[in-house]
This record gives sequence, C-alpha cells and structure tokens, in this order.
Amino acid sequence: MKYIAAPAWLDKRKKEDNVRIVDCRFQLDNPDAGRTGYQESHIPGAVYFDLEKDLSGTVNTHGGRHPLPNMEEFAEKLSKAGIDQNTEIIAYDDQSGAMAARFWWMLRYMGHDKTFVLDRSFSEWEKEGRPVESRKPEFSFKRFIPQLQPNMLAPLEEVKLALHDKDTSLMDGRDAKRYDGEQDKVDHTAGRIPGAEHYYWKEVLDKKGRWKTTKALEEHFRELSKQEKIISYCGSGVTACVNILALKEAGFDQARLYAGSWSDWISYDDLPISRGQGD
Repeated sequence: MKYIAAPAWLDKRKKEDNVRIVDCRFQLDNPDAGRTGYQESHIPGAVYFDLEKDLSGTVNTHGGRHPLPNMEEFAEKLSKAGIDQNTEIIAYDDQSGAMAARFWWMLRYMGHDKTFVLDRSFSEWEKEGRPVESRKPEFSFKRFIPQLQPNMLAPLEEVKLALHDKDTSLMDGRDAKRYDGEQDKVDHTAGRIPGAEHYYWKEVLDKKGRWKTTKALEEHFRELSKQEKIISYCGSGVTACVNILALKEAGFDQARLYAGSWSDWISYDDLPISRGQGD
C-alpha cells in the first residue's frame, strides 16, 4: 500500500463523506504561523492539527521536545474532527512533509491505516492555482477508538541495545552539521547516537520539493536491507517520521520510531555521544 498521494487523489475523493483533509502546517521558530496560515487560507474542507498542541504532549525532563501526547486525548480530537477508523485522510503541510508525516505516523500508531500524505507543499498547491478557502469546516462527531501498535515504537532501552546489535540500524534524519556534531542551534548538546547512519530527511524529496518516486526511494535506501531492523530518530521525533514514511514507500516494513530522539538521548548524562564524520 502506498501512502503518498497526488492532487488527483484529492480531486477524485474530496467530496466523499468519509474523507478528511488535515492541515498540519507548523513552524518551529514561529509556533502560531501554521494556525494563522490555516485561518487565512487552506485546502477546502481541511481541519487543522497543531504539532505542539495536538500532536505532542507535555515536555518533561526526559522524553524529548515533542513527546507523544496522551493517545486517548488525541483520539478525542480526531473524533471531534469527524474521524474514525473508516475515514480516509490526506494530510499536508508547508514544511516538506515533516508535520504531515508525523500525523501519518501517529494515525498508524493508533491502528489507522488509511492516512495519506500529499506529495507537495501547500505553497505549491496555491502556486498551481488549486482551490483554497478560509472557512473553517464543521463535521459530525465520529468515535475514534485507538488500537495502539506498540511495535512501531523503539523505547530508549531498545535504542541502547541497538548500539551493540549488528542486525539493527540507527537512522539519523537531521542535517549534516547536527549529525556531525559541528553545530546544533536547536538542542543544547551537539552530536549523534554512536553508530547511527546519516539519512537527511529532505533527501527523500526531489528538486521541486515533492516526494520522490518509489523507484527513487528504493535507490536512496539501496545500502539497507529490507530484512534488518531500523530505528529512525531526529531531533524530537518529527522529521524521523518522514524517513519512516519514505522507507515504507520503498518497501521497508521494519522501521520504528525513537519518539524522544536526540533531545531525549541528551537528557541523560550517562549515554554516549559521537561527533565527527565517522564512528
């Protein structure tokens, strides 16, 4: 099953009652920008989900900058948006799929397998002259009953074990400077988890900023085996979901998320850190 959808998918399905469009725009350096942008203009019929208010929980000492929210509370928000297990969803953002992929991953974690991600940004959607509106839609309540899939998560203890497990690959989705430990303007400590391989999340996109084809993604991950276990992480468990989605599109079914990611790892004083271009 493929999860990246082109506008033609929306054009064909958007008026169906069991289809929901979800706007996930969010800027880390301007948390209100996504919601403001949604209020001004969005794809017709779209509802808004905020990374920090809807897709994340309360930040504590450990758990990272964007810990997963209480899933019962998240299910209630889905229910109020008229989403249940039978609803087909297409999510989009204006951040190259980062926020939409987080929403996609969370829905799959909740046991929902009918969520897709638009193959392009909202800005490109607008530039193409496609329809937008400012009206906030209203939908009838539908009860979403979560069926959590714990095997999709890699808890901290399993990440620690992966340091010594040749059958498990750690995938770091951050940019090169953060991966090398040269510079980190987001988290207080620079570096990476020892042994992690570098797969910058934006490299799953083509030159136009759209998602690459399945064939191109297979080539991108050519050095990985589809039989090995993969743990994906980034700074706080958001863009790591982009790599998981790209892996899924390329036929990899064993990729899991370290939700706390680097911001959780460095919250412990006794965990090892690597820097430089090679371990």
